Amino acid sequence: MATQLNARALAATAMLDVVDEQKSLTSILGFLSKQVAEQDKGLLQSLGFGTCRHFFSVNALSKILLDKPLPESARPVQALLWVGLYQLAYSQISEHAAINETVEACDQLKLGKFKGVLNAILRRFQREKDELLSGLKSSDVPHYEHPKWLIKRLKKSWPDHWQSICEQANLQGPMCLRNNVLSQDINKYLQTLESRKINALIGKLAPTSIYLEQPCDVNILPSFEAGSCSVQDEAAQMAGALLDPQPGERILDACSAPGGKTCHLLEHSENQALVTAMDADEKRLQRVHENLARLKLNATVIQGEAQHPEQWWDGELYDRILLDVPCSATGVIRRHPDIKLLRKNEDIDNLAQLQGEILRKAWGMLKPGGKLLYATCSILPAENHENVRAFIEETSDARLEPISLKSGLNTGFGWQLFPQENSHDGFFYALLSKAGN
Repeated sequence: MATQLNARALAATAMLDVVDEQKSLTSILGFLSKQVAEQDKGLLQSLGFGTCRHFFSVNALSKILLDKPLPESARPVQALLWVGLYQLAYSQISEHAAINETVEACDQLKLGKFKGVLNAILRRFQREKDELLSGLKSSDVPHYEHPKWLIKRLKKSWPDHWQSICEQANLQGPMCLRNNVLSQDINKYLQTLESRKINALIGKLAPTSIYLEQPCDVNILPSFEAGSCSVQDEAAQMAGALLDPQPGERILDACSAPGGKTCHLLEHSENQALVTAMDADEKRLQRVHENLARLKLNATVIQGEAQHPEQWWDGELYDRILLDVPCSATGVIRRHPDIKLLRKNEDIDNLAQLQGEILRKAWGMLKPGGKLLYATCSILPAENHENVRAFIEETSDARLEPISLKSGLNTGFGWQLFPQENSHDGFFYALLSKAGN
């Protein structure tokens, strides 16, 4: 039966799907978690995310420890080796359990003849752990746990920040809530959390942000289903304050799914702005509907591509536009470590071209005197301030509005946030206004 597979075997399967098939780790784990016992679901998640987060070091270690590459038919054993090395090098799992359970997983993957080889390699690492880990520091890729192309871009773009960016991306991000101002005052909700023994702190960047000391299931959050709060990174919460939608204004949230920012725009405007949430992905738009329903907010939800407004736009200009464009997501690697394995160098220029196209089309839908907030969860200039600079230089009625936040830096053409420990993810904002009344 499928439920007899242990978490190590499933984690190895997930890693092969990511590395060899270029599939999303989150979606794969969501599927595989149905095949593991309830008490092991958390273990499967931590093994999958942990091995992916440390892939570049465990892969380098496996090459050192293997006298010769495993045959292609034993590819799942290679993945088990990654999972085993992750446990021994970086997890709090006992070494005895890590080795025994990982070796036993060979049987479940019908590769029992490799148990001896896997056991010998893991025990050798156990003996030589400190020396082997120390040796990784001589090479940037395994030491900083990022692909060579991305490290090269980061060094060039952020010579004073690239090491910190990589280090922060390898840490697990905290759980951050957005207080629903239509439901209660943030201090009142903080007191409610404390009364339930949920330790939390108000964030320093976004006025609606609350950080939990420990992540938890949303179902234990007070009045979550009634709309008291939403899970949203603090940097992403700045969209509402920066765009500052007002009651009665016509607002477009392009590329809106799963709807966190759509809902925040409505909360910010007391549910009185006329918000249209548009996205190309019909399946993800269902999440927008679900979030709106839970928070009891009203918006028009439509499917369409931001670069093709002629297919869905009614022709009436918008007062404000939120343009959270598709991007490399390099600012949220700590939440989605598979980005380091799925994204390629050539993707960046292709994304920048698409982003520029979307920005130009959106500008044509904005009223004179209106404002557009360009946003990404990327930390790469090609997608961010370089895109904005090129647009401003070619667009005579575009003006850059000043932004000053308590974190990050002014690039000259927008504000760049880097991922911070126990704080926000990496993000970029540029606020543009259109000349005229």
